[in-house]
Amino acid sequence: MPPELERLRGIVGRGLTSTANLWPSVAIAFGWVRDAARILGQTELSGGEVRRRMAGSLGAMTRRRESAGRLSGAIDHFVEVSRSYWSGLFSCYGVAELPRTNNDLEQAFGKHRYHERRATGRKGASPALVLRGSARLVASLGTRAGAGSAAELGEADRERWRALRESLERRRHRRVERRRFRRDPVGYLKSLENKLIQPSLPG
Repeated sequence: MPPELERLRGIVGRGLTSTANLWPSVAIAFGWVRDAARILGQTELSGGEVRRRMAGSLGAMTRRRESAGRLSGAIDHFVEVSRSYWSGLFSCYGVAELPRTNNDLEQAFGKHRYHERRATGRKGASPALVLRGSARLVASLGTRAGAGSAAELGEADRERWRALRESLERRRHRRVERRRFRRDPVGYLKSLENKLIQPSLPG
């Protein structure tokens, strides 16, 4: 056997020996998480049945958490996070064509960031995306999907369009005001004070 391989085997062997007491806890915790994934993966069941089985699985984890040893805290975290998403965790089983994960949504955001970086040269996300994301992201997704024709755009609800623009403009104005305050807090507050006092002065 080559010396390098022999040395590698020695390192791996010592590592396995020194961590041998940890593996039983890992096996138990991993088994519980794998069972939870199996329950959530049963798309042929109704949402109510998946909910019932998942509740039983989380209850068993909570009751037997001590058997996970050092990973009992990780089990507590898993149960806590599962409970926090409980109200919306099972909707995908009762609504046709509703994705079971948000992977597609994350990929859509990633593609938008990629195209925006190519167009603007920015390495980070544009601040405007935070302000106008409700319009820009939808427009970007629709454009890439080829949705909507010129005739359909012409039939858009003008009142809703105006309301959206006004909402976006209010958000932009609030951001501008925050920036002005951060740059010169004293001057900004003095300006507000003058505006407040001015109407009370005699004409």
